[in-house]
Amino acid sequence: MGYQSSCCLFLFVSSFFLSFSFTSCLEFSYPPSSFDPNDASIIVNDSTRGDSEFGDRVIRVIDPDPVKGTAQNSVGRVHYAKPFQLWDPRTNFVADFTTSFDFAISFANEQYNSSIGSGGLAFFITSEKSLVAPINSSGGWLGLFNERINGNSSNQMVAVEFDTFKNEWDPSNIHIGLDVNSIVSVNSTIWNEDIFSNSTYHHRATLSYNGTSKAFRVAVKLADIFGESETLSLTYNVDLSKVLPPKVYVGFSASSGQAAPAQLIISWNFTSPVIPNDEGLEMWKVGLIIAVVVFFAGVGLIVGIFWRNSRRKKPEEDDDEERGIDDIMDMDFAKGTGPKRFTFKALVTATGNFSEEGKLGQGGFGGVYRGYLADQNIEIAVKKVASNSDQGKKEYVSEVKTISHLRHRNLVQLIGWSHENGNFLLVYELMPNGSLDSHLYGKRNRLTWPIRYNVVKGLASALLYLHEEWEQCVIHRDVKPSNVMLDKNFSAKLGDFGLAKFLEHGLGSQTTVLAGTMGYLAPEYVIRSKASKESDVFSFGVVALEVACGRRAVEHKEQEAKVVLSRWIWQLHVNGKLLEAVDETLNGEFDEDEMRCLLSVGLWCSHPDYKLRPSIRQAIQLLNFEIPFPTFPSQMPEVLCFPPVPSDLFNYTSSSEATSQTTTSATTTSSNQSTSFECFHPTSSGDEVSALIHSC
Repeated sequence: MGYQSSCCLFLFVSSFFLSFSFTSCLEFSYPPSSFDPNDASIIVNDSTRGDSEFGDRVIRVIDPDPVKGTAQNSVGRVHYAKPFQLWDPRTNFVADFTTSFDFAISFANEQYNSSIGSGGLAFFITSEKSLVAPINSSGGWLGLFNERINGNSSNQMVAVEFDTFKNEWDPSNIHIGLDVNSIVSVNSTIWNEDIFSNSTYHHRATLSYNGTSKAFRVAVKLADIFGESETLSLTYNVDLSKVLPPKVYVGFSASSGQAAPAQLIISWNFTSPVIPNDEGLEMWKVGLIIAVVVFFAGVGLIVGIFWRNSRRKKPEEDDDEERGIDDIMDMDFAKGTGPKRFTFKALVTATGNFSEEGKLGQGGFGGVYRGYLADQNIEIAVKKVASNSDQGKKEYVSEVKTISHLRHRNLVQLIGWSHENGNFLLVYELMPNGSLDSHLYGKRNRLTWPIRYNVVKGLASALLYLHEEWEQCVIHRDVKPSNVMLDKNFSAKLGDFGLAKFLEHGLGSQTTVLAGTMGYLAPEYVIRSKASKESDVFSFGVVALEVACGRRAVEHKEQEAKVVLSRWIWQLHVNGKLLEAVDETLNGEFDEDEMRCLLSVGLWCSHPDYKLRPSIRQAIQLLNFEIPFPTFPSQMPEVLCFPPVPSDLFNYTSSSEATSQTTTSATTTSSNQSTSFECFHPTSSGDEVSALIHSC
């Protein structure tokens, strides 16, 4: 009773101070689903801000109107009505933010002439005092600055400009540039004047800022004018807390000169995550003190429970093991709501006494059975661990303790667990569309391209949660197609956490017994037995390549140059033949830009040198076309290996995973070999490690 009371108090205290720890984020989309031209959230066209207006669900920052007269030498301003907290002056914490918008700049009613001043469009971030466009700021000043205030730090203005005329201060021809308190861009890239010929040419800009690295990134995907879309990008490191006030506004500014192009915003999305506030920090400190006291009281109680149990005499060794697991499980699950404990009898009923007709598959440490919980009206998959498998029991405990704490839309949901009389059972939600590998290599229907691309993005989202977003870093260690399950909507869900390891954020890796699946093990993991986020990213990269190509990571029956999938694709990329790797069963029905992106993500993530791999967050950004494509050397780097291990010192045990007709989140079902290794310090020559690395 005392233990339960302590846990309840701890949960109450935690929820109490966490509820005060953060301010809400700023997030909006334009146009909203129900469009209102009088929407007050977007401020345009008052007496001080110039020539902007709404029209046809489009924000016309500047739009020449033959009825109203010319729009020459005009300025237009648009901004979102609410400010957002960019940084905290007390803690100096700087928020991340991302914004994307579709825009058009068109000289449709007059021929574009690079010698006639025509202004341009800009996205800006600024203080409240600088929301009004300064006087004499038309033309090349873009409505942002004028000759008197240009270069003054009191402007508190950061902007991304889309210039349509080369002024004397511009570093290059018409360009996209990043401006900091000055119309002279700190970084820029040139764009093509042909994009101004038609107002139907909509361009997509994505701007992102990382408050930790201080990197401001700009990526612009231009309209497909000549049969192939072009993406322009630039990056500049700037500490916005040194330039802008804590609370800022975002919006658009545009200007015209002798020429007056239409400058339109078709859509606009903005998001910035939560940032700790002052009141929340104080409440957090108070709550933390209380939580620490409760924690140590709980630890003392737990120690007492273990001491008491260790004093008891049990007649059978099996009972010792089972009750020990009971204590661990009960204490873990008492800390929160989530998976529930089932009786063995209830699961016997649900599965028809583990009927062979309802058997979904056979894993290395036991079978998986379809079941139905009548009281909850849900279908389940029950994983039954073989009673004579010590390794299976270890993975059972590891999986329950890991996944029971995790909650994410792209992770398999553990419904419950049971261990009675030597029976170890895990209960999962049923995945009606089985595993990813059953669609890539099995008898199930082949996946369409949109589903494949979304599956990879869903898997990446799951790894981002495990690596960065949960309270501890979780290294999965067995990312592969057979562990990626598909729900009824073909959304990806990562499962099988039997090999997962916890790692404190900030620690690079953990030395462990080598475990995983041949073909998905990162070279540095094989060599040093150090599991890390980078080794998970390597496995993810291999899976991404498999999804694009429809073949396994290693195919020994292929000709030598094509045995290792990543090495073959790397060479195709270097030779300019990347799309020859595409899965033929797609019959050419895929988005070419997305396919090139997916193959590039796969190569980048599976780079032999872990220091040159992206984080999973960077992989997601590339999948969303938010950052530039990486470049690859002409020759795939060779792994620098230690001397190989002699055969008498290299031992491993392997368990085959049998292919099943219907797979679930409770099992891995493929013809891959799930392998656990024990590595010793190498002292002489041999071939085993080299062969293993090459197969990866």
